Amino acid sequence: MDINGKKAIVFGGTSGIGLSTTQMLSDKGASVIAVSRNPEKLKELPQNVTTKKINVLDREAIEKFFEEEGEYDILVNSATGGARAVGPFLSMDLDGYKASFDKLWGYTNVVRYGTKHLKNDGNIVLVSGSPARKCRPGQIAISSVGGAVEAFARGIAAEIAPKRINIVSPGIIDTPMSPLQGKDRDDYYKNVTNNNLIPRAGTPDEVAKGIIFAIENEFITGTTVDIDGGWLIS
Repeated sequence: MDINGKKAIVFGGTSGIGLSTTQMLSDKGASVIAVSRNPEKLKELPQNVTTKKINVLDREAIEKFFEEEGEYDILVNSATGGARAVGPFLSMDLDGYKASFDKLWGYTNVVRYGTKHLKNDGNIVLVSGSPARKCRPGQIAISSVGGAVEAFARGIAAEIAPKRINIVSPGIIDTPMSPLQGKDRDDYYKNVTNNNLIPRAGTPDEVAKGIIFAIENEFITGTTVDIDGGWLIS
């Protein structure tokens, strides 16, 4: 797909991986709508970018948004849907575990109402995470949700063809989602990636490049693209 001149919608498009994707799509000549719960945090809009405030869990708002926007070419969703539980399952607050699946429900809402208006040669990219297929201690909630996202995308790929859907699965990425600062932040990312073949955290831009690949390559659908520094094989 030639991105130049296309219309793209990026959920979670004002921060982290989503923001990098918004910028890259804009740089390639797409007109982009960056959707977020807090779009006002994007102070300076890239060229050809507008913002929209929507919660991905609000089905009525999602449906209305797509009806108003009409036909488009590219759909990306990197929105988390809310907080995610971490820690050992046997001591985890089960309501927190359940709430972690808001990411899945947000994705299903967006795909359900967005696919109807997606052009036949258009495509969807969802963002999962490496724990979906290699879960380390304390990541059971993230792993469960990521696994569900990947199974969801693979399962509906045949239903929506010739429209395409793919998943990009990041490893540990240094994004604004982390509340840590300074040395604590540096130490965390160093420790958590120490056993990776590429022993550092990835960047939002590195993941966004994987998303762009999934958009541009018209010979993949139902595929997971790993951007993980060797997480799965280390």
